[in-house]
Amino acid sequence: MAWLPQRHPTGQPSHFSHGGPVAVTHDVPPQLDELVTTAHRIRTAIESVIEGKGDAVRIMLTVLLAEGHLLIEDVPGVGKTMLAKALARSIDCPVRRVQFTPDLLPSDITGVSAYNQQTREFEFKPGPVFANIVVGDEINRASPKTQSALLECMEEQQVTVDGETYQLDTPFMVIATQNPIEMEGTYPLPEAQRDRFTARIAMGYPEPHAELEMLDVHGQTSPLDKLEPVATTAEVRALIEAVRGVYVSQAVKKYAIDLVVATRHSPDLRLGASPRSTLQLVRAARAHAALAGRDYVIPDDLQDLAIPVLAHRLLPSVEAQGQRRLPEQVVTDLIRRVPVPEARAS
Repeated sequence: MAWLPQRHPTGQPSHFSHGGPVAVTHDVPPQLDELVTTAHRIRTAIESVIEGKGDAVRIMLTVLLAEGHLLIEDVPGVGKTMLAKALARSIDCPVRRVQFTPDLLPSDITGVSAYNQQTREFEFKPGPVFANIVVGDEINRASPKTQSALLECMEEQQVTVDGETYQLDTPFMVIATQNPIEMEGTYPLPEAQRDRFTARIAMGYPEPHAELEMLDVHGQTSPLDKLEPVATTAEVRALIEAVRGVYVSQAVKKYAIDLVVATRHSPDLRLGASPRSTLQLVRAARAHAALAGRDYVIPDDLQDLAIPVLAHRLLPSVEAQGQRRLPEQVVTDLIRRVPVPEARAS
């Protein structure tokens, strides 16, 4: 097929097929089976706490393995923070939680240099971003100035304080929750901040049977108290490294670009997706393929992720707002219209 990696009889990728040169990335990751097994353990642990939200859990794991960040947006009380905490507790790694409030300062997130009277020198006191997983609760209740404190660490995996730059560990993932902007005491996230998030998901209300099960399970104690880590930091690093080696053909890369470019020319949008979104869409597609047990990306991976990866970056036009057309609907229409690369034999 056009998007399959070309290999010699020995199993190693080849740079040529019968039709000419073929773009090849890394060798097929040998840890793929291990990745699927470990990811299944993490998913099972999370779903023991969150009932009936399999799609949300899948997207969250995809973003983790794609080295991205996740925005969970919904009304209060539907389990946004619980979902983030469940992932954090499923992995044996440093986790910090930040409650965003209107009086929160940027230094409360990144850290501050404090004067030590004994040594008579300034010492850096690391903030909560110095962890593998940072849970930002109700991020849009803080001021835009405080929200912007996350920009550098989310994009460059580093923090600069008082002219000194400090590197953050791998993996590093920000899971932020926010309430709809129509609610009391919220600030809309700036476009630059939203663009740093690889994907956005909504929890939605649970199905009646899942809510009934929640009453039985959560009625006396929180299942988070019983949740034990099922993966180590080293295992997650190995999974991320395996995802980096998933093959993406030139045809699939071109399809990703076509989807993103279509948002920039849509009359329903006044702001299309950025080049950063193209990169993150392909990264997420690699993780999505790996979780499905494949060492190559197909167009279906991009289609499955287009709405969570692209929709939150788009701004509808005045006409689309008047017609109440959401960015998610626009992306769905573009998926139908943009030609899919043919699955031709190589």
